[in-house]
Amino acid sequence: MGRYVVRRLLQMIPVFIGATLLIFLMVNVMGDPIAGLCGERQCDPATAAQLKKEFGLDKPVWQQYLTYMGNVFTGDFGTAFNGQKVTELMSTAFPVTIRLTIVAILIEIVFGITLGVITGLRRGRPVDTSVLLATLVVISVPTFVTGLLLQLLLGVEWGWIKPSVSPDATFGELIVPGLVLASVSLAYVTRLTRTSIAENRRSDYVRTAVAKGLPRQRVIIRHLLRNSLIPVVTFIGTDIGALMGGAIVTERIFNIHGVGYQLYQGILRQNTQTVVGFVTVLVLVFLVANLLVDILYAVLDPRIRYA
Repeated sequence: MGRYVVRRLLQMIPVFIGATLLIFLMVNVMGDPIAGLCGERQCDPATAAQLKKEFGLDKPVWQQYLTYMGNVFTGDFGTAFNGQKVTELMSTAFPVTIRLTIVAILIEIVFGITLGVITGLRRGRPVDTSVLLATLVVISVPTFVTGLLLQLLLGVEWGWIKPSVSPDATFGELIVPGLVLASVSLAYVTRLTRTSIAENRRSDYVRTAVAKGLPRQRVIIRHLLRNSLIPVVTFIGTDIGALMGGAIVTERIFNIHGVGYQLYQGILRQNTQTVVGFVTVLVLVFLVANLLVDILYAVLDPRIRYA
C-alpha cells in the first residue's frame, strides 16, 4: 500500500503540471486581461504597455507560466488587478465553499445511498418506480431553476429561510443551497447505488451468506452494501472537486461569496491571476480526492490488492 501511495503521488506531478499549463494557456490566449482593466473604454497604448509590464504580461507565455509555477510552490498565487492578493481572496472564499460542499456531500451520501439501497432491494415495486421518476425529474431540471424555485418558495413566499445567505455563511444557512448544489449528484448516487445493489444481490457471496443463516441486516451491511459502494465512492470522490468548482450558479442565486463567486468575477473582469489561482487549487482538490478514493477501495473490498 505504501509503495502504491508513493507511486500515485509521483503520478500526480505531471498531471498537475499538464492541467495547470492547459488552464494557463487557455486563460492567457483566449482573453485580453488588459482590456478588462480599462472597462468599456479601450486602453491607450502607453497605459496598456505600463500595465502589461507591471503584471508581467509583456513576457512570453511560457516564461509567464514558469514564473507563475515558481511562485505557486512558494505559496504566492499573484495579485489581482484590484491590488488584492489572490491568497487573501482564497482565505475568504474557500472556507465558505468548503462548508457548502460538506453540506452537499453529506446530503448526497445520506439520502442518495439510503434511497439507492431501498430501491435496489425493492426493485420493480412502487417505491422503486417512484424514486426513479423523481430522480429523472431532478436530473432533467437545471440547477438554476431548482435554486430559484426553492428560494422563491422557502425564502420569499413561506419565509422559512433567508433568500440570501449572510456573509458568515453558517452551516444552518447553507442547508438549502447545499441541497440545490447536491440535487443532480444526489439523483445519480441514488441510481448508481440502486443498480449496484440490484446486481450484487444475485452474487454468490450474498447467497452464501443467506444460506449460512446470517441476519438480513448483517448480510446487507457487511456483504451487499460494502461491495456495492465501490462505484458510488468513485463517483462521490470525483464529485467533490466538481461541486466546489461548479457552485457558481448556486452561489450567485443565494449571494454566497465563495469560490464560484470569485471565479465568476475573475472571468467577468478577465482577471487571469484570480482565475488561474483558484483553478490551480481546484486541480489539487481533484487529485487528492481521487487518491483518497483509490485508497478507500482496499477498505471497502479486501480482494483489491495494490502492487
